Amino acid sequence: MCLAVPGKVVSIDHRADPLTGVIDFGGVQKQACLEYLPDLRVGEYVIVHVGFALQRLDEASARASLELFEQLGLLEEEFGDAWRQAAEQAGDAVPHNPESAHDKSGSEAR
Repeated sequence: MCLAVPGKVVSIDHRADPLTGVIDFGGVQKQACLEYLPDLRVGEYVIVHVGFALQRLDEASARASLELFEQLGLLEEEFGDAWRQAAEQAGDAVPHNPESAHDKSGSEAR
């Protein structure tokens, strides 16, 4: 599944063509195309889909959506292990997933 995920703009590269920036999705940072929102500013929230920032979003809505996505397990599906690592580094509680703690042979993952 490919979600449209809210995130916070942490940097913008005005020299890039097309215009790009780094978006923070609750600890996971990804680069996105900002061409559809050329007057965007650092600190604003956007909805990103398939690498394109498509729409501005207010902070409260962005945080509520991110929380719901996390509860439903959609952020891990979208971002994979990077999401889990960022949450662990931030000290956030990460639900235990028995399948991720073992490799296919049944031994503990390192």
